[in-house]
Amino acid sequence: MLSSLRQTYSQLITSGGQLLLLFAGFHLNTPEAWLVCLSLIALISLLAWYSALHRQRLILGTPTSRIASAAQGYVELLGDGAPIDHAILGKYSNLPCLWYRYKVEAKNYKGEWHTEATGESDAPFLLDDGSARCVIDPQHAEIITQHNDVWRAGDRRYTEWKLLERDEIYALGEFKTYGGSNNPTTLNDLIKAVLIEWKSDNENLLQRFDLNKNGLLDMEEWLLARQAAKREASKRLAEVRAEADTHFLLKPHNGRLFLISNLSPEKLAGRYALWTLLHLLIFLGALGGVTWVLQ
Repeated sequence: MLSSLRQTYSQLITSGGQLLLLFAGFHLNTPEAWLVCLSLIALISLLAWYSALHRQRLILGTPTSRIASAAQGYVELLGDGAPIDHAILGKYSNLPCLWYRYKVEAKNYKGEWHTEATGESDAPFLLDDGSARCVIDPQHAEIITQHNDVWRAGDRRYTEWKLLERDEIYALGEFKTYGGSNNPTTLNDLIKAVLIEWKSDNENLLQRFDLNKNGLLDMEEWLLARQAAKREASKRLAEVRAEADTHFLLKPHNGRLFLISNLSPEKLAGRYALWTLLHLLIFLGALGGVTWVLQ
């Protein structure tokens, strides 16, 4: 339920569902119709209120982490957006950006606009906070941006929302690091791997460690082989640990909020606070209406 609500949160805010239900109540104008419409308005507003309050608390309650020292898990990051190789182009505007969402509307014979196509990019981009860089995968994220372009061409209306290079990007999500410092390989793992590798070439193994040339490795010779394997494993472990770290911000596996925005956390929290108040007022109004109908 919460995952579904999270994905459709923007639609709940902007669809005008409560307004349509209110119009339906006026149109039907019976106690039964008003009871159903007002109850649905109250339910939608209650869910939207909880969703906005949950987001506001997450933004205010999650401390900002530095990429270079961030713990693995759910984090808040703040830094400049940058392309990985080069900026992508908006689907219809062809303007460079880090991410875009588009909507194409067509005008029908009544002169009304209806949605013909929607979509968004899924290419990853970088967030740089000065301490390190993090790859952000925007798939399944809730993205809020202040860049919004609308234009017309013939009987079509195009809308594109974008995140741009050098935007200050705020992000909440699952932080994961792959590379040397986070590699779980141990020295014992590599010793075992080296010995298995050497055993696969028994002729070379005997040539190196069968000192008495009897075609077998006795206890002392096997200990020499293990010591050599340990030295080789230590070299390989040092190489593994020296590998550069790559940081990622992804959709949390436990369904928690995955949010990306070019608004500051203060503005986002303020926006969600207003939405919380709005939906609470609508809920209380609808609840009062239900009480009035039942009297």
